[in-house]
Amino acid sequence: MTTAKGLSMADELPVSAHRIWAPAPAASWEDAFLSGNGEYGIMVCGDPHAERIIVNHHRFVLPNGTHDVRPPELADRMPHIRELVLAGRGAEAAQLLTGGRELEWTQSFHPGFALTIDATRPGPVGDYRRSTEFDTGQVAVEWTGGRRRSFVSRADALVVTALDMGACTVGATGDLPGRPDDVRYECVAYRRGDLVFLRVRGHYPQVGGAYGFEGVTLLRGDVEVAGDRVVVRGPALLTTALDRVDSPRWRTGELEERLAAADTDYDRLLARHLPLHAVPYRRVSLDLGVPAADRELPVGELLARQLADPGVAQPALLERLFHAGRYLLFSSSGVLPPRLTGLWLGSWDAAWAGDFTTDANLNLQLAGANIAALPEVTAAHARLVAGQVDDWRRNAQAIYGARGLLAPARTDGEHGHLFHVHPQWPFAAWLAGADWLLYPLYEHHMVTGEPLGEVTGWLAEVADFFTDVVSEVDGAVALVPSYSVETGPPDADGQPVPVTVNATMDVAAARHALRVAAEVTGSDRWDGLRGRLPTYRVDERGALAEWAWPGYRPDDDHRHVSHLYPVWPLGEINPDDTPELAAAAHRALTLRGDENLSAHGSLHRALVAARLHDGNLVGVNLCKILGADMFFRSLMSSHNPGLAIYNADAAHALPAVLVEALAQAIRPGVVRLLPALPPDLPRGTLRGVRLPGRISVQELAWAPGLVRVRLVSAVPQTVEVRTPHGTATATLVADVPVELTLGSGS
Repeated sequence: MTTAKGLSMADELPVSAHRIWAPAPAASWEDAFLSGNGEYGIMVCGDPHAERIIVNHHRFVLPNGTHDVRPPELADRMPHIRELVLAGRGAEAAQLLTGGRELEWTQSFHPGFALTIDATRPGPVGDYRRSTEFDTGQVAVEWTGGRRRSFVSRADALVVTALDMGACTVGATGDLPGRPDDVRYECVAYRRGDLVFLRVRGHYPQVGGAYGFEGVTLLRGDVEVAGDRVVVRGPALLTTALDRVDSPRWRTGELEERLAAADTDYDRLLARHLPLHAVPYRRVSLDLGVPAADRELPVGELLARQLADPGVAQPALLERLFHAGRYLLFSSSGVLPPRLTGLWLGSWDAAWAGDFTTDANLNLQLAGANIAALPEVTAAHARLVAGQVDDWRRNAQAIYGARGLLAPARTDGEHGHLFHVHPQWPFAAWLAGADWLLYPLYEHHMVTGEPLGEVTGWLAEVADFFTDVVSEVDGAVALVPSYSVETGPPDADGQPVPVTVNATMDVAAARHALRVAAEVTGSDRWDGLRGRLPTYRVDERGALAEWAWPGYRPDDDHRHVSHLYPVWPLGEINPDDTPELAAAAHRALTLRGDENLSAHGSLHRALVAARLHDGNLVGVNLCKILGADMFFRSLMSSHNPGLAIYNADAAHALPAVLVEALAQAIRPGVVRLLPALPPDLPRGTLRGVRLPGRISVQELAWAPGLVRVRLVSAVPQTVEVRTPHGTATATLVADVPVELTLGSGS
């Protein structure tokens, strides 16, 4: 369609915008194509004659003795710890905050096993193609004379694979890279009546925690048991169910019954799955005006073109990354939110245990869940929090003798006890964690209007925690000990001293917690403290200081930007309401170095830049990811440049960056369109995003000098719509679309 002023509005995107394909199998497990249902995940490598489908489960974590570790008991020592910090002896305080413990890690996420599919009589391969369809979740491998299709069903909680490749042998193996010697596998094939099964059991070392895990595959078709594998003659259907057990009492029979009761037809199983997958995925799309020929390019060519011009964002790749990011985020969210690797891993050596690192990474991955219309992802996060909030209470009591909630900086999903402590990483002093981790749940309420339910009580408990842990210092309220994530002001030798007073992130969390608790409960019991909380500090360079306390030097070459929490996601500091603090935050952002160019660091900076309305800086930080070889062929991302460390941060956070650059509703009654448009995206169309205030952007189209939008509100309201090309007032009637066109360009 075309507007009266000549702005062309794109039709719905072609199928090619919602898939990737490659002309060759994966060279390594990292390039395997991905599918998942939020509980099970598969990695399809794609060799036509020697397929390996790596099977994952969100709860497959390797026992290491920390399953029952509890937080250190520090409440009695806290007065002395505070005295040390105030006396400038933060390093000594950090030692005491460990409770005398050595550093202990969460239980590491690990792969399950690989299904092996080997052709009996390999022949020539022509017209090879492997692909992932984002809107169905299918991964297909096709060549002249053969085809395999796989997906992970949300309806039936099964891995489903259809074979049509002639005679082959199907087996399973636990022989994946880095497998510990004390993890023992059993792989057997057997018949139960008329049904043929393949079973894998993994036995964990007995150091506390789970006993082992199991996968059972039912093979239907012309199949026959042959030792520990199954011979397949002609087309066949494979369905796989997974389990993890805490004792030697395996639940194999239950898995067999589930598999036997499932539908026997691939297409019918897919039809049951699609409403639960395709509907959420299709809520949002982005059209950057990419030529049709570019949309047909293999994924490797899209990546190569970007690397050939690393400083300019290529719309063809960026558009595909937007859709892939939402696909991967949704596919890895269900029983739990995404891990550091989403839901996928092909080796046993996951960096940082492949856990949920909550001081930055998890929230960054969730940044687009609400605004990019995936409330199912936020619900997965709510399940993680609900399962651990009692542990957060125990942390607060043990460490501070306080009411309320103290969240850990990492969890393996089994519990939420704060035990990962070290003098260099004194997370017992990170006070902001619960406020930070509850923010996506509060944002969901702002976006949808749905009642907060039990989240109301949790938000009140965060406010109570801050009420109990604040200190009086020379008649003023202070937060001590306090910690800005993974850094600290350098000492005379240039070494960071992480335990401090008034880390800006902690200050922002306290200010937010007390305000929101009063808002959602209607109580005034926090009013006295709210007015006395520390204010933000601007340093001599005009930058928002990382610590609201005099005498601390900045650590500017660091990947984290925790001190910009009041900008993103809180929006407390913004160019409209607090222009001077916004300018100071912008100064702090531009002074910050990149350290090792970690993906989460660059995209965190991009999100902050979007809130500060700096589209150029958004583009610069996007190109740090796009131009540094940080995406595998699946469009899963790496943690560092050069495809170093399989990690979902960039893949999952990138859609949120683009949404924030194109549409925001930070202030009640104000919608900003194109607040931080990157320079390499002169035109495009965004559909389906949701903003705080219960406003949906059904369609936003832009071109040089012109913007057109169709807004829908769930409630009657009047909003001011601000764009770079003018401002208009829109009176929104509930559920009635309103269209606006601003500007005079073409």
